[in-house]
Amino acid sequence: MVELTTNPNAAKLAEEKAKEAAFAKIAEGTKKKKVKEKQWGDDFIEELNLSLAKIKSRVPLKNLVFFTRQLATMFAAGLTLEKSLSNLAQEERNTGFKKTLTNVADNIRRGLSLSDAMERHPGTFDNLFIALVKAGEVSGSLQTILDQLATYIENVHDTNQKVKSALYYPFMVLGFLSFVLAIMLIFIVPRFNEVYKSLGAELPAATQALVRVSDAMTAHFGQFLFFGVVGYIALWMLSLTRRGGYVIDSFKLKFPVFGRLINYNIYNKMTKTLGILLGAGVPVLPSMKLIQRVVNNKVYAKAIGTSSDYIRDGYNISAAFKISEKFPPIMLQLISTGEETGELDNLLDKASEFYAKQVDSMVTRMTSLIEPLMIIFVGGLIALVLFVTYLPVFYIGQAMKQGM
Repeated sequence: MVELTTNPNAAKLAEEKAKEAAFAKIAEGTKKKKVKEKQWGDDFIEELNLSLAKIKSRVPLKNLVFFTRQLATMFAAGLTLEKSLSNLAQEERNTGFKKTLTNVADNIRRGLSLSDAMERHPGTFDNLFIALVKAGEVSGSLQTILDQLATYIENVHDTNQKVKSALYYPFMVLGFLSFVLAIMLIFIVPRFNEVYKSLGAELPAATQALVRVSDAMTAHFGQFLFFGVVGYIALWMLSLTRRGGYVIDSFKLKFPVFGRLINYNIYNKMTKTLGILLGAGVPVLPSMKLIQRVVNNKVYAKAIGTSSDYIRDGYNISAAFKISEKFPPIMLQLISTGEETGELDNLLDKASEFYAKQVDSMVTRMTSLIEPLMIIFVGGLIALVLFVTYLPVFYIGQAMKQGM
């Protein structure tokens, strides 16, 4: 009789220990990263290697979503993971992803778990993907987790694409404008200058200034292009360092209008990720370590790290976030309510929906406002260059008289 009453507690204790063991590797990896930062003062090499791995083994998002959903369906139908992965690898058209899936299937055949096999391909499967798969393995709900993961990836990608479209449009227009101006300064302005020189006319001050810019551009175009490329690469590498990335990310967040959009996108991604992790049974501290990577912003990553320290000391999530002074009151209130009611994952999902709507609204307003402003700006600047180029023509009679 005593044995029967103690079995449920023993089973529950065993399940908790299994979860702790499953996520111990995540905490251990995070601890190693901290030691490395203390030794070297930066995690630049790690970030660079991860970025290069992602570039080398880049997989289209639609392929990853399709794979995740198909794996969930096949696994639910009773196929083994090894057989499911082998079938998906045969149907995959992307050569790199096909090779990765084949390797994962081989590692599972050798006795590794799905999460451990995926962990060997960090360029394809990120920490979040692996952690959720691990959670599904521990809880016995791998199919449900994979379905949620596919939906999560789609939602986050859609929101990111909306933000990128709003951010990239002005830069694309400015890039086109720079190309047009370079063509005018290198090929068109010098020809007009030769004509004016042959007439012996004295050019207006504005035209003289434009000619000087044209001469500099023509003589040093290769150098300008070289230093532009080198500067871009240097800025990218600087963004991978802890301090340089923090400064650049701080500037992004404070940039007028666009900074607010970036903040909303981070809030959306952060609450959605934390909600799905906690709902999948991932412990709080490993979840916090994972969303540090997901936010993709070193300012918020530092704030989350600070909050993690307070949570480790016994604070709840909302109080720890409030101390960092980086998170909005609405998010803090929803998290606090979720902690009180025991429905934290559901309220985090509500917070994610709220910020996703804010992103949609801002993108719509910005697109409708930026497009006409950029058209006016581009048209006005090109018209100004043309006007300055043709300005001496208005004095052509006087120029011809001086030439005679």
